[in-house]
This record gives sequence, structure tokens and C-alpha cells, in this order.
Amino acid sequence: MQKMEYNNNNLLRFSQKINDPAFDRYVKNANRYSGYFSLGLAFVAVLGFFINGEVSDNMENPESLYIGLGIGSMFVLIAFFQIVGRNKSTTWDGTISDKKIENKRRRSKYDESWINYMRYTVEIRDDHGRIHSTSAEDDDTKYNYYKIGDRVRHHKGLNTYEKEDKSGDTIIFCNACSSLNDINEDKCVRCNCPLLK
Repeated sequence: MQKMEYNNNNLLRFSQKINDPAFDRYVKNANRYSGYFSLGLAFVAVLGFFINGEVSDNMENPESLYIGLGIGSMFVLIAFFQIVGRNKSTTWDGTISDKKIENKRRRSKYDESWINYMRYTVEIRDDHGRIHSTSAEDDDTKYNYYKIGDRVRHHKGLNTYEKEDKSGDTIIFCNACSSLNDINEDKCVRCNCPLLK
């Protein structure tokens, strides 16, 4: 019975488990994987356009190679800005200020048809008055998880929001990889980082 009381008290505040070294490792690994992945894509783009320039009649080298270098550089720049963004982000507190459900539509990537979908958006106003949001398509899990007025914390280097009062929840999101977990678990089933409770 004492363990249950201890857990309930933990669920009513922001967790100190964010100081676990697993989160620093997660951010470093995410940066490393972003870098490796972008370099791999850049290599494939340059090689593919070079080969195309050698065998195709439509475009010859060096023009084809230059296009490959341009696309490859774009992949590397995107990863660079992702890494810089993670490293420059800060920890801040805020309040869930609004929730929206929108009927949206877009063109299919495969043909001329239209695809209808629902966008679920949760807006957070930080303590400095700035608005942040998180949204999902055709998935209302986070929309239902957060309630207007909930206090949340954004942790440096991560793209998620820890809810302060988790006492009435049956689920919890991993603040590292965003995976959905049972509230009774101590570590994320996907990335093994501690769950912030």
C-alpha cells in the first residue's frame, strides 16, 4: 500500500528522472543517426545522378552530377538544422491552452484523387506567452491525453511534453521517442529510457 501512495505522489509532479543519463545518450544517438542517415542519402543521390549522367541520353555529366550534389547537400543541411535545433532547444513550462479537430484533405501522392483526414492539434502556451503545438493525423490519442489547463514541461533536446499531473492516466508517452506505454511501466518498451513519472 505504501508503494501505491508513493507512486501516486510521483504522478502529481514533474519527474526528476529526466536527469537520467539515458536521455543524454538518446539525444546524442539521435544526432548521430541523423548525421549518418543524411550522409547516406547524400551519397546515394550523388552516385545515382552520376550514373544517370553516364548512361542516360537525357542529361550528361557534369550537369547530372551537379544536380546530385545539390540534392545531397540539401539532405545534409536538413540534418544539420535538426541537430542544431535539438542542441539549442531549452526546457520550459507551459499550459495546454487549446485543442482543435479539423477535417482536412490533400491530393494523393499516387494519383489525382483527394484524401480526407482528421487533424488533431493540441496547443501549448509557454510561461513567456509563446504558442507551441503538436498535431497528429487520424490519431486522437495525444488529443485525448492532454486536457485544457494541464501543466506541461518541454525538456531540452526532446520534442515531447511531460504532463505534470499524471495521477488519472492509464497511459504515458515516452519523452524520448514518443512511444505509448502503460502507466505502470518504469521504462519505455521501445527505447528503454525511463518514463517520466
